[in-house]
Parts: sequence; C-alpha cells; structure tokens
Amino acid sequence: MSTIVLSNLHKRFGEFTAVHDTNLTVGNGRFVVLLGPSGCGKTTTLRMIAGLELPTSGQILIDGEDVTALRAGQRDIAFVFQMFALYPHMTVRNNIAFPLKNEGISRREIATRVDTAARMLRIEHLMDRKTGGLSGGDRQRVALGRAIVRHPKAFLMDEPLGTLDADFRELMCLELRKLHNALTATTVYVTHDQSEAMAMADDIVVMNRGEVLQSASPHEIYHFPATVFVGSFIGSPPMNFLAVDGGVPAGAEQVSLGGAAVPVPRTDASAAKALVGVRPEHVMIDERGALRGRVIADEYLGSHQILVVETALGIMRVRVGKDEGRVAGSQVGLSFRKERTLLYDADSGKLLPGAARQMAFNGNGNGSGGAYV
Repeated sequence: MSTIVLSNLHKRFGEFTAVHDTNLTVGNGRFVVLLGPSGCGKTTTLRMIAGLELPTSGQILIDGEDVTALRAGQRDIAFVFQMFALYPHMTVRNNIAFPLKNEGISRREIATRVDTAARMLRIEHLMDRKTGGLSGGDRQRVALGRAIVRHPKAFLMDEPLGTLDADFRELMCLELRKLHNALTATTVYVTHDQSEAMAMADDIVVMNRGEVLQSASPHEIYHFPATVFVGSFIGSPPMNFLAVDGGVPAGAEQVSLGGAAVPVPRTDASAAKALVGVRPEHVMIDERGALRGRVIADEYLGSHQILVVETALGIMRVRVGKDEGRVAGSQVGLSFRKERTLLYDADSGKLLPGAARQMAFNGNGNGSGGAYV
C-alpha cells in the first residue's frame, strides 16, 4: 500500500473555492477519514485524489509518484461510491470480476481473487445471484469486493454507508474496519457522520469551507479540538463554550466567567477576547461552584443523562449519571475539571496553547498519527 501526499491543493469552480491550499499526508496503511458538513470540500478532495477532478493548483503524490495530471485509470486506486455503481443484470461474481477482465488478467487469477474477496466479505452464498435483487448491505459488500480484487495502492470511499439504516450502518462500520486491518490498506474515507469517523479512523481530518481545520487521532480531535468549530462539530452533545470576562494574559491560571473565578490550566499565549471550552462530561454539579444556573431540561439516555442548564452566560450541557437527574427549574452550581478545560481565542476561534494539552500528550502518547498538516 502507499502514502498519499497533498501539497497546496486548491480547487476552484468559477468564483467558488471548494478546496483551499490543503496540505495533508495520509500515512501508508492508515485509515483516514475526511469529516465535515455538506459543502466543506471533503468529497472534492477525494475526487482529486482519485483523478475524477483535476486541481486548479497544487500537487498529489501517491507512493512518491506525481499523479496530479494522470487520469483516474492510471492512478491504481479503487473508488467505492455511495450508490454502489453495480451492474444489476450481472451476477455478483461477474460484478466483482468485471474490473479484472478489463485489465486482461487471466481467468485463473480472476477466479482466485474473486473467491478470496467473497470469503473475506462472507458473500459466497450470493455469488450466482444478480445484484439487482440484493439488499443494500449486500450490494455494499459486492461493491467492496470489486474494489478489493484489484489490489490497488489505495482505497477511496465516498460515504459508502450513507444509504444504509442506522443498525446496519453500525455493523458495516465494524466490518469495514476489520477488512482494513486484514488488508493493511491505505484508505481515505469521506463522511459527514462523526460516529462513523470516531469508530473507524486512525486519523480524522476535519474540514470546513474548503479548509483543513485539524488532522489528528480521534482522541486528540475529541479532547483537544484545534478550533471552536471542531469542538462544536465533534461530540454529542458538543463542547460548551463560554465567553471570558475581558482578555486572558499569557501564563494565566484563572479566568472570570460572569464574575465567577474559574481555574484553568496555564496558557502560553494571550488573547484580547477568549472563550472557555469544556466537554459536558467535564462539567460537574457542584453546589459550591461559583457559576450558577437553572435546569431547563433533563435528557435521559439510559446509561447517562444530559442536563440542559441555563446560565447568565448561555446554555450549558452537563453529563451526569443515570440516577443524578434534576427537576426542571431547580438551581444548581457548576464547576469544571481544571485539567480538561481549554481556552480559545474568540477572534480567530483557535485553541490557545497551554499546559493541559502538553501534559496529556506527554503522558498518554496519543499525539501520534499518520495524517497531519
């Protein structure tokens, strides 16, 4: 398998910029997910890697070879689409074998590759059926089989599970990850579903408005989002953000929120305007807490509850145990886990460097990854 390198990749459609100067390396054998809302540029980026779109400027390297100007058929990649693109009048066996026949591979080799793929995907019993009568999940397996038999340098997948129901999509997430591990394949996968990304990815690339905002392991993306947008997009419910009173000087270990003094990890940079970011599970119901609020809703989710608390600084969501709910209208005090509290520059939306992130990654070793910017 291969490393994929994008260097200053830019794509414009008339006056609209779909992808803006993207620099990204997908490490050999990594499962990398391009994640973001509709229109963020993730599918356009994938299509440029595949050769289905030519970049306005920039460079694409696959396994060290400059493929920027090569046609899709010359890049030795396999593309799996959301809509499968199968031939409904052909059997499963013939669908999977079709790309190999076009390449002029011997009949014996084709049979070997097709049978191997069928065993991996557990579709041996479907091989003589026509794809037009198969379920969505089975058609997806056939589409994957057709990609696997080619032994490509990389697999590119554009929301391949988007048409499946929730339960089967969850199962296919597990199957895709197992398949990736078995093949040790370099995979670039596009989705707008954060659950898919967190479940499968070695590395997540979060995009918005044509730009890569953060590229890192799921752990880092979740616990240390690089921007306010990433913190708001990743997590259900998302990260809470509260405006700090006044600016934050470099070296600060305490900020003021609505007049309440809140301890934070030491910052290494200053900001004229700042935001505190904290995940709902790192907010505690604390009657001695300086920040006060009123519970306006209690979302029961079985294993835990989400309290929706109205404060003078806005709505906050607090994750508590399944038996720790509060009656709507009750007053509560709130405090934060200092080591899990982050500070952001309110103007740029970017994470301020600080001690908490550095200590966490020195201790956990979760800062490594195969995709980076």
